Amino acid sequence: MTAALLALSITLAAQPTVRAGRDGGPPLQKATPESVGLSPERLERLSRAITAEVEAGRLPGAVVAIARRGSLAYAETFGFRDARTRDAMPLDAIFRIYAMTKPFVAVAAMILMEEGKLQLTDPVSLWFPEFREMKVSVRKGSSGWEVVPAERPITVQDLLRQTSGLTYGNRTENQPVRDAYVAARLLEWRTLSPAEEVAALDAAPLAWQPGARFEDGLSADLLGRVVEAVSGMRLREFLETRVFRPLGMSDTAFVVPRGKVGRIAEPLPGLPDAPFDARTEPGNDAGGGGAVSTALDYLRFAQMLLDEGRLGGTRLLSRTTVELMTSDHLGWRTIAASPSAELLGVEGYGFGLGFLVRNDPGIAAVPGSVGEFMWGGDWGTFFWVDPKERIVAVFMTQATGPQRVAYRRLWKQLVLQAIVD
Repeated sequence: MTAALLALSITLAAQPTVRAGRDGGPPLQKATPESVGLSPERLERLSRAITAEVEAGRLPGAVVAIARRGSLAYAETFGFRDARTRDAMPLDAIFRIYAMTKPFVAVAAMILMEEGKLQLTDPVSLWFPEFREMKVSVRKGSSGWEVVPAERPITVQDLLRQTSGLTYGNRTENQPVRDAYVAARLLEWRTLSPAEEVAALDAAPLAWQPGARFEDGLSADLLGRVVEAVSGMRLREFLETRVFRPLGMSDTAFVVPRGKVGRIAEPLPGLPDAPFDARTEPGNDAGGGGAVSTALDYLRFAQMLLDEGRLGGTRLLSRTTVELMTSDHLGWRTIAASPSAELLGVEGYGFGLGFLVRNDPGIAAVPGSVGEFMWGGDWGTFFWVDPKERIVAVFMTQATGPQRVAYRRLWKQLVLQAIVD
């Protein structure tokens, strides 16, 4: 056992509870790895693997938090918060989580559903009439494109399961859609106001007929606009009052305040691309990728989902709603591209209302259980929840590129191999 892991075991045994952020919140119990069926020696394999990547200069640093059976059993930091200044990575480092914002907005929509303020079958045009008559860009022959009417409206369920026909302009192969996104400045997503974003999405054709295909894209951004329209609140305000504050997620937001800027985790220097500036106020609260968070904050959110909508005495959702969210909503009819190919580089997963979900014990070339759900972010963040094993794991780093897919598989298998009871 490494000195760091030994110290962690002693610390976890000595302190009964841990709170997220610096403003308190419902308690999350601490435990030694052994007491929740995890092997400290096997967890050391995970620590060594991450340390090796940091020492090889492939990762700037990382924070990993693992809870099992409702207790925090592993919380480690690695490398640097900022490799340029050699500032060590703190446990409360703040990360740009990009697409891991999407589960927040999914939960917000389900809260409104439980209050009877929307239904999954509601068309988006109920709040944004301009979406009544959408157009779709489809192939015409071997090289051309044509625009045809949408066969049905985009629904709230489409936004949650990412079958709306909305995409990302820098990824799609549909050239007319790409051109329309560029012209509407949708690639400059943080600069647009909510109204400008809605107008831009309306002006561009859809890449697919609504409901015809899963594709990760701007569905969650538009879902955020729906949450705002239904609730009458800015997205950050709704999430702060209805999700973050009740769960004690005091470091999760859409902009990092001045007093916390020194805790922002940074990528390795010299990369061709740079993450968004988390210190500056965005034009809109992007439900698809605009939030920042810490490992322990996000662990609390994920633990709430594992505990069927409740964390301690705080309940956000009913058990039945969480079961609905974590069930596959694609089915064979709508899977034209594997939802798990981009996230994990494997087949074998479907998609629920905000998460990747596993349907079979085999097929996927990565360990896991039927019913587990997960998602990740462009700059290396990743989480998953395994209800069968009662385990929640959050990995935070700021490293983009194709290697993040292999990291997710590696981290996942090294956590699961540590389960001994």
